[in-house]
Amino acid sequence: MNDKIVLLAAALLFLYSAPAFGDTVTLREAISRALEQNHLLQAAALQQSAAEEEVGVSRSRYLPRVYLESGAVLSNRPSTVFMMKLDEARIDPARDFTANSLNHPSARGDFRTAVMLEQPLLDLGISTGVELAAKDAESAAVVLESRREQVAFRVYLAYLEVRKAHAYRDIADQAVANAREHRRLAEVREKDGIGLKSDQLRAATALAEAEQRLLSSRNDLLLARMRLNLAVGGGPGGALDISTVPDLDQATLAQGELAALAQKSRPDLRIAEKTLEKGALAVRQARNAYFPTIYAAADYQVNDRDLPLGWDKDSWNVGVNLRWELFDGSRRAHAKQKAELSRQAAAALLENERREVALQVTESVLRREEAGLRLESARAALLAAEEGRRLITLRFENGLSSMVELMDADAALNRSRANLVQVENSFLGSTGEIYYQAGVFLKEVMR
Repeated sequence: MNDKIVLLAAALLFLYSAPAFGDTVTLREAISRALEQNHLLQAAALQQSAAEEEVGVSRSRYLPRVYLESGAVLSNRPSTVFMMKLDEARIDPARDFTANSLNHPSARGDFRTAVMLEQPLLDLGISTGVELAAKDAESAAVVLESRREQVAFRVYLAYLEVRKAHAYRDIADQAVANAREHRRLAEVREKDGIGLKSDQLRAATALAEAEQRLLSSRNDLLLARMRLNLAVGGGPGGALDISTVPDLDQATLAQGELAALAQKSRPDLRIAEKTLEKGALAVRQARNAYFPTIYAAADYQVNDRDLPLGWDKDSWNVGVNLRWELFDGSRRAHAKQKAELSRQAAAALLENERREVALQVTESVLRREEAGLRLESARAALLAAEEGRRLITLRFENGLSSMVELMDADAALNRSRANLVQVENSFLGSTGEIYYQAGVFLKEVMR
């Protein structure tokens, strides 16, 4: 009874901890889930929102700043004590203007409360700062778009890996079935006296190896499905299965047209362009440092000798202040030169990125053509392997071929099947690579 309880508990634990195997998705469903759930995209979206908030932070510098201050002071410094009495309207000419009162006053306290306002009237650095923050927000939006392309392409590749793992598992299943049949035939032939013991041993060894490959292929399939689940943004320990073979239409644009499309669509190029635009703004900001700033200020103040927030006397002050830095030890000149050099560096990087993108598009087109030729070759090789196995099987049934030749033919056929699966995956992947390098993968796959 106790053993049954233990077995039941173990079974329930296995069911609870095992990945979900029933959830199957199409490629579009997988990508749609990833766009909603993938944590990289969530992080990029939050970073975009943070960049947009920074625009508000920069723009807020146009608005007045209001402060409330309240403090207490205790002092016997002559000038401070005299100003305390003056601010509190407690000056007594008969006592406070004597030599002893002015030069050696007693310690005195004062409670001061003030509301202060500061308003920029002219500060060119504010406008440039707002524009820089806006460029950062635009860059963050493009980064999010780039991440969406990257995540969608990763899901596509993970989807292809599940397809390949399924095919390898099926090939391994067939190899085990063939190995069992070979062992059976070897045992029958040995029993009938027309077979060799070595054939039986070889068949048994081949069966053990095939079963090991089957176990590995099943684990590979599980891991591929878990990687697909991870790419989609599913929960930990989950696994997704595919329901259809992904099919992307072949690009109809010529290589030059794809390169031109990439120049307009690639998010990484637009990020580099935003960096160049930010460099130009940084140069302008460095130039603006040479201009003066004008700020208006006002404050309202109350003072009291005995109570915080008391009201012995109130006063106010309004004014405008111009600040113009005439000499700074060449700091602004160096800052301006630094900004200009950074802008030139951004321009050089952008040009390099454009050339790199053109090369990547060219490479993706050539690789797909290569994958197409390899696919034709792999299909021809599979047909040849199937025909070779058929002929060896006929010869074996007529006693003209050995068990070893039959097993070798089966192994060659399985290798051709696995190679065809690999080449088909490469062909499908190269099709997606063209769209990815052109910067329109997500648009094409979700069309």
